Amino acid sequence: MVTDIESTGKENWTEIIGHRDDVLLEGMEIFKDYLVVEERNKGLLNIRVIRWDTKEEYYLDFPEETYSSYVGHNPDYDTQFMRYWYTSLTTPNSTMLYNLKTKESKVLKQQEVVGDFNKDDYTSERLYAKADDGTMVPISLVYLKGLDRNGNNPAVLYGYGSYGASMDPYFSSVRLSLLDRGFIWAIAHIRGGEDLGRQWYENGKMLNKKNTFTDFISCGEHLIAENYTNKDKLFAMGGSAGGLLMGAIVNLRPDMFKGIVASVPFVDVVTTMLDETIPLTTGEYDEWGDPNDKQYYDYILDNVEEKEYPAMLITTGLHDSQVQYFEPAKWVAKLRDMKTDDNILLLHTNMDAGHGGQSGRFRVHRETAMEFTFMLDQIGVTR
Repeated sequence: MVTDIESTGKENWTEIIGHRDDVLLEGMEIFKDYLVVEERNKGLLNIRVIRWDTKEEYYLDFPEETYSSYVGHNPDYDTQFMRYWYTSLTTPNSTMLYNLKTKESKVLKQQEVVGDFNKDDYTSERLYAKADDGTMVPISLVYLKGLDRNGNNPAVLYGYGSYGASMDPYFSSVRLSLLDRGFIWAIAHIRGGEDLGRQWYENGKMLNKKNTFTDFISCGEHLIAENYTNKDKLFAMGGSAGGLLMGAIVNLRPDMFKGIVASVPFVDVVTTMLDETIPLTTGEYDEWGDPNDKQYYDYILDNVEEKEYPAMLITTGLHDSQVQYFEPAKWVAKLRDMKTDDNILLLHTNMDAGHGGQSGRFRVHRETAMEFTFMLDQIGVTR
């Protein structure tokens, strides 16, 4: 809403943008002649421009089906130029300069990718999987152009789905190592994140938390049904609360995945949430529920069962203050005791790392290489 600086009584306020159930306002930038608004709709961020004087408005036109964008730092109030940031699964991180008057855009700076990278060698697209309750869940994916949808491609399905954190598509140069070997990389925009607005988050927390897990499974089923991959070449990956996701989906559908990569996984939720001496615990009641209340205890409790599990790589850090190293260690011990298969089960504890993994510009890639090698080994790729 807007009002004159001298007349701030409630009768002098005028609505500029009304509430819409399907749109989440994520930010705004005020210029002398323009109002610029960041709006999240259908899981994608749109940049909307409104002239103050004529109320003429339009949205920036982005060229790809799935992408990430937000308004950058614009300290100059009296200007027709705006900086914004853009990336996608095929476009490196780019700082853009946009002329609000002429509607022209140009690249100021783009992330350098060493080697012979050409974005036109890759294709990205957006799919929708139908969840158990009929909800349509977006999937963003990228793969090498010309890939044959014959149902025989290796694929990685990545997910998080907690704390209202949106998993927007972004460019990753390290990911090219898998794409160039024929992998599909997919991001499941599951409930528990805020990808489709506040209600998307509310429908994936506390007593709705299982929607997060079943959404992810529905995304995997959709990739298989649409002949992108098959259960013998589909991998699942997630870290922290995304590691909790890995623990849940491997209990629900261990038959659907060739392998699981779970990084610093939060997998002993009941025990941790019953310990109020841990600084994060009581604040987390709003995310998972308080297991001191029986209905939440029963809902959260999800035990390892005696059955076959896929190959698994589980990583942790000795100095992790958010998910203590003994959570994944106990999980691995329980899995080894209960599982009835001969699939590989690895625990890697980094003795120098915390929750964010290995620090350092180059050392972090060693952990990425380990995760990628685990998946490549499972499908017999040796180089």
